[in-house]
Amino acid sequence: MSRTQPRKTATPKAGATKTAATKAAVRPKARAADDRPFWKRKTLDEMTPAEWESLCDGCGRCCLNKLEEEDTGKLFFTDVACKLLDHESCRCKNYKTRFKKVPDCVSLTPKEVRKIDWLPPTCAYDLLAKGKDLYWWHPLVSGDPDTVHKAGVSVRGRVGASEKDVPDAELENWIVKWPGKVPKGAARKR
Repeated sequence: MSRTQPRKTATPKAGATKTAATKAAVRPKARAADDRPFWKRKTLDEMTPAEWESLCDGCGRCCLNKLEEEDTGKLFFTDVACKLLDHESCRCKNYKTRFKKVPDCVSLTPKEVRKIDWLPPTCAYDLLAKGKDLYWWHPLVSGDPDTVHKAGVSVRGRVGASEKDVPDAELENWIVKWPGKVPKGAARKR
C-alpha cells in the first residue's frame, strides 16, 4: 500500500465557480425572510472565506495519515496524525505556515471537496457538498466547540502516534477503522 495523496487536509478556501444552472440545482430554497444559517442558505461556492473556515468542526480526522491499496484504490485510515496536529485541541499547531512545513497538506476548495474521496463521513464540507445537513454536535449547530469532542467525533485521545515517529513502511501496522465511521450517538438528532 502507498500513502494516499493527499493524506492530510488543511482548512479550505472558498471561491471556486459553478454554472448558474448548477448553483440553482444545489441552492436551498429561499424563504421570504430567510433567517436560516449561512450553510443552509448558501452553496459552498457562495460562502465567504470566514464562513468556509468555520465549517471545519475541529475533529482532526482529516489530519490522520491514510493509505491507499494500489491495486484496488481502497482507502485505509491510520491513527497516525500529521506532525502539526495538536492531539488535544485537534487543531493545526502552525496553521498559517502549514504548507511550508507539510508540503502535501491540502487546501480544500469547493471543487476539491466534490472530487476527493478521503474525507471522513462526519466532515461538514463533504456533508454540505452532498446536500446533507450538519450533525447536532457541529460547533456551528451546537454553539459549543467542545461538542465535537463530547460526541466522540474528534481524534482527541485516539491518536496512536505522530507521523514524525512512524516510518512510512510501518504505517500498515497503524490501520484503524473508526475514522471512517460515524460514532454511535453522534448521528442521532438532538
